[in-house]
Amino acid sequence: MTDATFEIRMQVMWNRLISVVEEQAMTLLRTAFSTSVREAGDLSAGVFDPEGRMLAQAVTGTPGHVNTMAEAVLHFIDEIGRQNMFPGDTYVTNDPWKGTGHLHDITMVSPSFKGDRLVGFFACTAHVVDVGGRGFGADGKSVYEEGIQIPIMKFAERGVVNSVLIQLLRANVREANQVVGDFYSLAACNDVGHRRLIAMMEEIGLETLNALGDFIFTRTRNATLDRIRALPVGSWSNDLLTDGYDSPVRLACAVTIGGDRVNVDFAGSDPVNAKGINVPVIYTKAYASYALKCVVAPDIPNNWASLEAFTITSPENILNAPRPAPVSVRHVIGHLVPDLVLGALAQALPGQVLAEGAAALWNIHMSVRPVAGQAGRRAEILMFNSGGMGARPGLDGLSATAFPSGVMTMPIEATEQTGPVVIWRKELRPDSGGDGTHRGGLGQIIEIEPAPGHEFDFSAMFDRVGHAAKGRDGGQPGAPGGVALDDGTQLKPKGWQHVPAGRRLVLHLPGGGGFGDPAGREREARANDLSKGYVTK
Repeated sequence: MTDATFEIRMQVMWNRLISVVEEQAMTLLRTAFSTSVREAGDLSAGVFDPEGRMLAQAVTGTPGHVNTMAEAVLHFIDEIGRQNMFPGDTYVTNDPWKGTGHLHDITMVSPSFKGDRLVGFFACTAHVVDVGGRGFGADGKSVYEEGIQIPIMKFAERGVVNSVLIQLLRANVREANQVVGDFYSLAACNDVGHRRLIAMMEEIGLETLNALGDFIFTRTRNATLDRIRALPVGSWSNDLLTDGYDSPVRLACAVTIGGDRVNVDFAGSDPVNAKGINVPVIYTKAYASYALKCVVAPDIPNNWASLEAFTITSPENILNAPRPAPVSVRHVIGHLVPDLVLGALAQALPGQVLAEGAAALWNIHMSVRPVAGQAGRRAEILMFNSGGMGARPGLDGLSATAFPSGVMTMPIEATEQTGPVVIWRKELRPDSGGDGTHRGGLGQIIEIEPAPGHEFDFSAMFDRVGHAAKGRDGGQPGAPGGVALDDGTQLKPKGWQHVPAGRRLVLHLPGGGGFGDPAGREREARANDLSKGYVTK
């Protein structure tokens, strides 16, 4: 076989492998019970070699799930042990420090055997609506209050599901059928990946993935190193303030480029917080690496070799919180990590990095119930919402777009179908994008009311209320967010709160910062903003 023929053959097989994990992810999307998975795509799926190194990931998924999963598989291999792995096995955990950072994410890993030979692993992750405890919110004082903890263990052995684990789940969660259904969906997702992989290997005549893995890692590593070597050498620092829980929290980082590496160190960030906004370092690594990749190598496939070039360090602090710190809403602070890292990179690469955006998702978990004495329905509802992205060096910011998480917008019809709430308003928020040569993306205005005869408690998990997204290179900041009832009562951006029957919850989601001097914005662009209602003055 000539070198050219080998190269083509390997590239075709690499593409086939990506189609395998895409079908794996689509299985999860189509069979999931939770709306956050099937509507928003809050998941990840990937295939790994026998050493636990990620070969390929599905495009569908979030960096917080994909990049933590890339490390989590190694924990599964260590704890289960190869001698205890059999065809038909599936392993599970929601350990925040060995999985994806909080208890609501379930990670499943399945070994893939071709005959008696272990040829790889499939892994997937999804957010489930409930794990018991206090519910999805920042009010806990330790991880023990935040829900049921599942250590790395077998969900199924040789195809037989662990019935004791299912009983424990049903006894500890509020939405038992929905949660258990999602567990089976995750297991099915890996099973589909395994079957497609074995069919591919038999069709092509492969006994192992060794040659393909070497090809993938070699090409990816070389391409990533070429990009890093083209960067300026040095160290740059940045810090930003977040709303925190009761008081602002400072995040700090230093980005150092040199020696075929890019390192991010989070020394100087505030200490571990008393509330559940802390971030296990596995999640901090995931979003710091994603920020670096967005600038350094956005077009290079995401796998073990590309992630290996980025190293993350941190002393114990809010971005490296040890067990048993409360971590339920770790995504709020974690989603601000890319803005923090990109702020340092903007100093190394002036004019090339987008402005700050809303960053953290404005997730809302509603626990709906009938008013005392009235008939009705109880439900646990999780709704994902996004503010505006920061403006880019050559383009306006995207409105109501989830960056850096990448989850999709949840249709209001799907949310209303889940439980007794009415969403009266969900529209772009005028004047919320920061002015600049390129305008920041707009946030949203959302109004939610309990259905007649109902009330709800909700968990606020919001940021950028007291600290708006900053503009870049002379761009103006985006508008801060706001949380209130329709009678004007102001509510907190974090914590469980109450919406009585007949009242509406009104959310003003933050906008993204602008990029460049506002005087440089083209007249046609300003006219377009006015005509479409993006700005009102």
